Amino acid sequence: MKTEDVAHYLVNHPDFFNEYADLLNDLQIPHPHQNNVVSLHERQAIALRDKNKVLQDKLLELISFGEENDAISEKMHRLTIALLTAYNFDDFLNGLKYCLQEDFAIPYFVMRIWGLDLENKDYDEFAQTSEDVHAIAASLNQPYCGNHVADGIKALFAENAEHLQSFSMIPLTTTRPTGLLVLASPEIERFYADMGTLHLKRLGELISASIARHTLSASNPSQNQHQHPPDGHPI
Repeated sequence: MKTEDVAHYLVNHPDFFNEYADLLNDLQIPHPHQNNVVSLHERQAIALRDKNKVLQDKLLELISFGEENDAISEKMHRLTIALLTAYNFDDFLNGLKYCLQEDFAIPYFVMRIWGLDLENKDYDEFAQTSEDVHAIAASLNQPYCGNHVADGIKALFAENAEHLQSFSMIPLTTTRPTGLLVLASPEIERFYADMGTLHLKRLGELISASIARHTLSASNPSQNQHQHPPDGHPI
């Protein structure tokens, strides 16, 4: 008789141990973690402890994920406030750079914007970019994370490119693709292929909305003036 046959028999004859109750006390089972034997009751207690340990570890993991998400949400909230209170493009860029560097600890990032009507484009963010970069941005339905990016993307980081090992590319879109934000790190596991991109996607949407807002303000200066009360302080 095979072991599978014994297991099948016991499953289909649940009254077996009622008929042979003494076996419950006489059975000796190898200990799963030591070189000795234990009773059936002790073996069941060990199995329950092992199961509880797995569940406890899973619970601690979920708590850790929750705390991490709470921390990221708080950082995103501070970034949202910073961008909402930016009344010109300089404030917008300064607030974005500060939050990415200080809150999110991302020392290397590049943003390129194109196809927008702003009177003053004397910013690095409006530097001319290749059609390949435009095509990459247009092809992204969601942020990309990983260790491999096109040479044209790496070139945006100039002399820092050779030290960077992982990247996240976040498309910026208003009514059409209008830019690309690239985050980078010298740590190979900072942006990995299977990481979640929900917060990165929201970051791109927030920046895109802010860019659109400043574009509209630049095209309608009178509207921008009404955003301040007579004493010059923001509403």
